Amino acid sequence: MKINHEILRLAVPNIISNITVPMMGIASTAIAGHWGVDSAATIGALAIGTSIFNFIYWNCSFVRMGTSGLTAQAYGAKDWAECTNMLARALAVALLMGLLLVVLQLPLGELALWAMHGDEMTREYFYARIWAVPAGILLFGFNGWFTGMQNAVIPMATAIAVNLIHIGCSFAFAFGLNMGIVGIAYASVLAQYTGVGLSVALLMGRYRGMLTKIDWRRVLAIEPLKEFFRINRDIMLRTLCNVAVYTFFTGISARMGDKNLLAINTLLMQLFTLFSYMADGFAYAAEALTGRFIGARDPKMLRLCINRSILWSTVIALLFVGCYLIGWRDLLSLFVDSEAGNAEELIDLAGNYIGWIIMIPFFCAVPFALDGIMIGATESRVMRNAMFIASAAFFTLHFSLYPLIGNNALWAAFTLYMLLRGASQYFMTDRLGTLYAKAQV
Repeated sequence: MKINHEILRLAVPNIISNITVPMMGIASTAIAGHWGVDSAATIGALAIGTSIFNFIYWNCSFVRMGTSGLTAQAYGAKDWAECTNMLARALAVALLMGLLLVVLQLPLGELALWAMHGDEMTREYFYARIWAVPAGILLFGFNGWFTGMQNAVIPMATAIAVNLIHIGCSFAFAFGLNMGIVGIAYASVLAQYTGVGLSVALLMGRYRGMLTKIDWRRVLAIEPLKEFFRINRDIMLRTLCNVAVYTFFTGISARMGDKNLLAINTLLMQLFTLFSYMADGFAYAAEALTGRFIGARDPKMLRLCINRSILWSTVIALLFVGCYLIGWRDLLSLFVDSEAGNAEELIDLAGNYIGWIIMIPFFCAVPFALDGIMIGATESRVMRNAMFIASAAFFTLHFSLYPLIGNNALWAAFTLYMLLRGASQYFMTDRLGTLYAKAQV
C-alpha cells in the first residue's frame, strides 16, 4: 500500500470539503461588510452570532469525532455489522440532541446573547438560524461515519452542495430580499436540511449492499454504548474547552470597547480559519487511517501513517506562512467594502497584529495532525487532558499580559494554546508509544 496515495486520497476531498466552510465564512463576512452603512458594526454582529453557533456546533461535534474513530476501527477489522450499528447510534444521538436544542432555544438564546454582549441584530440572527441545528448535528453523524468508512468523497459532495446553497441564498436573501444577516441565517437553515437529504441519498446509493440489518439490541447494548459515550464524553469536555477559548476570544474582543478591534480580530481569525480547515483535511485522513490500521492490527502501517500525516501537515503550514507573509493585505481587503469610510483604517490596524497570523501555522501544524491521530486511535482521554492544560494556559497568559500589551495578549495566549495541545498529547502517549501498542496483534 502506498501510504502517501492513501493520505492524499482521503485528504484532498476533505480539504475541498473544508475549504468550502471558510469560503462560506468569507462570503458571509463579505456580505456583512457590504450591507449597511457601518461595516464594523454589521461584521461584529455576525461574528457574535456565528460564535454562538460555533459554541453549539463544536460542543456537538463529538458525534462526528467519536463516530469516526470507532467506525474506522470496525472497518479495519471488517466488522460490517458494527459499522451499521455505529451509524444507527450516531444518528439517534444526533437527532435527539438537535431536537432538544430547538426546544430549549429561548433560554439558551437569551443566555448566549447576554454572555456575548449581542445586540438586536444578533438576536434576530440567532432565532432564525437555530432551526438549522438538528440538520447540522445529523450531518456530523453522517460525516463521521463516512470518514470512518474511508470515504471522503461523499462528505465532500455534501459540503460543496451545502455551502454553495448557503452562499447563493445568503446573497439572494441579504441583498435581494434586503434581509441583511438574518437572510444569512435562513440560508443556513435551507442549506443544512438539503445536506441531510443528500447524505441519505448518497448513503443508500453507495452502501445499500454493505449495510446489514440494524440490530437494535447491539445498538443499545450496554458495553458498546458505554464505550461510545465514554469516548464522546471526553471529546465533549475537550470540545467544551476548545469552544470556551474561541468564544472567549470573540467575547473579549467585543468587550474591549473598540468596535474596530472586534472587526479586526474577526477578520484575522478568518485567515487563521482558512489555514485550519486546510490542515484539518490531513487530520481527517489521519483519523480514518489511524483507526483503520489499529483495527487491522498493522503497527508498521500505523507508524508510517502517523509520520507521513505529520509531514504533510507541516508542508501545508509552510505554504500558508508564505501566502500570509506576501498577501495578507490583499486577503483582508476581500472582507471589507473598499468604499466604506473606515475600510483603510481597519486594514492598517490589522497590520499591528498580522505577525501572529503569519507565524501561527508553525505552532499549529503538529497539533492539528495529532488531533486526527488521537481521534482515530480513540484516545479521547488524552485529548481531553491535553485540552485542559492548553486552555488553562490560554486564560492564565491572557489575563496576565492583557494589562501590559492589550490585544497582543489575546493572540499570544491563543498561539500558546495551540502549541500546548500538540505537545501535551505527544508526551501523554509516551511519544506516541501507546498508540503503536494498540495495533499489536
